Amino acid sequence: MTAVVDLDEYGEGFREDPHPVYALLRERGPVHRVRLPRPDAHHESWLVVGHEEARAALADPRLTKDGRTIGMTFLDEELIGRHLLVTDPPQHTRLRSLVSRAFTMRRVEELRPRIQRITDDLLDAMLPHGRADLVGSLACPLPLTVICELLGVPEMDRTEFRKISGEAVAPTSAESEYDAFVRLAEYLTELIEDKRCAGPGDDLLGDLIRTTAEDGDRLSPQELRGMAFLLLIAGHETTVNLIANGVLALLTHPGQLAALRADMSLVDGAVEETLRWEGPVENATFRFAAEPLEIAGTSIARGDAVLIGLTAADRDIARYPAPDRFDIRRDTRGHLAFGHGIHYCLGAPLARLEGRIALRTLLERAPDLALDGPHGPWLPGMLMRGMRRLPVRW
Repeated sequence: MTAVVDLDEYGEGFREDPHPVYALLRERGPVHRVRLPRPDAHHESWLVVGHEEARAALADPRLTKDGRTIGMTFLDEELIGRHLLVTDPPQHTRLRSLVSRAFTMRRVEELRPRIQRITDDLLDAMLPHGRADLVGSLACPLPLTVICELLGVPEMDRTEFRKISGEAVAPTSAESEYDAFVRLAEYLTELIEDKRCAGPGDDLLGDLIRTTAEDGDRLSPQELRGMAFLLLIAGHETTVNLIANGVLALLTHPGQLAALRADMSLVDGAVEETLRWEGPVENATFRFAAEPLEIAGTSIARGDAVLIGLTAADRDIARYPAPDRFDIRRDTRGHLAFGHGIHYCLGAPLARLEGRIALRTLLERAPDLALDGPHGPWLPGMLMRGMRRLPVRW
């Protein structure tokens, strides 16, 4: 019988710094049966912590994202609609093709001036105060504003939306998670209906509505709502953590910060090393074994849940020498922060661009930036890796 690792036994320390636990697990092997910590306590899953094994698992078609294959659905799917993270080909291929054109390198590069303007405006408001919470002042409003403008979400709705989305991706309780998805479903239904009545505007959500009108039922109302949900949530929550984690990493590694200040061409490396060293997504969303299979000699039964540890894999010493060292000159190629295979993050080019602009502009305009006390708690759960607050001064 396979031994089960109860992650809850590691206590709050696991949430604050899971890397020693992942390192211990990697020493024992690349795949483990684990019991998830609160608020998911008592749920068991396989956890893949080795880089080579994680990369292969991310692209393995025997690991389905569609829980219905084994008779399971999730809150977002039940209350909002189906989207890219709960579908497999051919449905996944059809849904992704509808939005992929909005996130090509060329289309994202066209957003550079607007992203720079938003960043400058946020810093104009922040810098005169001498100190701030970087999450609330820059790391959150920048990507939230960008994705809301891209999709066509009214500005007046964004503050409330941020609160709800935070509970959806890092719930503090099962009740708050359920309530968040109910409110998101209501909000998105109303938003889409308003756009239909007013006539779709020149934005991505309008494009999706027009595609539905032109192609009959190609996108059902539930699919349209599901796609809007995924783009809004994934389009900003991950980048919030990328920016905040990057700033924290630099401010706690003065040698690396000095190197970047001396040569801002290293900003690309700083973003990529942040993604590898403390990426914004700790574990990929659940996959399920559609048939019996083996991962690194470990037998996985049909229907078993599988978590692929992106954070754990990206600190695998078999892939990266001295993996716990933060080094912005490191060759980070092959990191899994954005996943791998057909579910590779659609918004990776946009997240990278926002991260580069935010880090560079912040460091240029706040040359004496420093931490201003301890940062807020790390987000609960095993999906996101980010902080509630990051106090800084200058």
